[in-house]
Amino acid sequence: MRTPVLLLSLFAVTLGLPAGAAEAAEEIAYQGKLLLTGGVSSIEGAGGGGLATWAVTTGYATRDGYGANLHATYIALPNFTLTSYGAAMGIRDRLELSYARQSFDTGETGAKLGLGKGFTFDQDVVGAKLHVLGDAVYDQDRWWPQVSVGVQYKHNGQAAVLHAVGARQADGVDYYVAATKLLLDRSLVLNEALRETRANQTGLLGFGGDRSGGYALESESSVGVMLSRRLVVGGEYRTKPDNLRFARENDWWDLFAAYALNKHVSATLAYVNLGDIATFRRQDGVYVSLQTGF
Repeated sequence: MRTPVLLLSLFAVTLGLPAGAAEAAEEIAYQGKLLLTGGVSSIEGAGGGGLATWAVTTGYATRDGYGANLHATYIALPNFTLTSYGAAMGIRDRLELSYARQSFDTGETGAKLGLGKGFTFDQDVVGAKLHVLGDAVYDQDRWWPQVSVGVQYKHNGQAAVLHAVGARQADGVDYYVAATKLLLDRSLVLNEALRETRANQTGLLGFGGDRSGGYALESESSVGVMLSRRLVVGGEYRTKPDNLRFARENDWWDLFAAYALNKHVSATLAYVNLGDIATFRRQDGVYVSLQTGF
């Protein structure tokens, strides 16, 4: 058992912190990470929220072990649907490797866009995240958060269509730094990530464009409240570049609830607002994601 764990347990009991904090300390002491503190799988495959990337590594393994997750996510919008499935592995709570396959189905809208009914944009996202500072769970007596840096390579399979709508490339690389802080005595999870990116609609509409082709610094903010050791509710806000002339790109946000049945199965339900996409306005809908792992 690690010394900080003992101190955390004694701190919680001695000062009479909320029952949740004391239970959390006990859970840390005997079971490694707390439920949901590995985050859930984002649509790009990395551990985090649904839309945002967090500094935590996927799975429940501490620095002595390995964790892994499989995920499947479905987003239903008025004119489109987005599915994402993939896998991620956390190695000694230091390194995370992830993969996600995304399919953006235009459905009936594809014909209105001149692409054909049911035209689908497919994208592969391969990522790596390195934990470089702090610990979101154990560092309760320190002010600094857990910090990780990461990279994501994205490949979109519809290069000809992307070039036709003004995108410069079908492949792109995102770079990010993320900071996550868990405040056990307040039952809060806070996260902020900064991402250097050229991606249009996170890469689903290519990279760079006829309006702007360079990298832009964007942010991903998350706040979660731990209502119990199994249930976290909160919201996320993600800014995005606006590179294409044919369609204005908006920021994304959501309101989510994530529930962990146990350390092997969790589910996330959210209301998502993705703004305007490809000239179609008010793309808001339902986000459902299931995750299984260890």
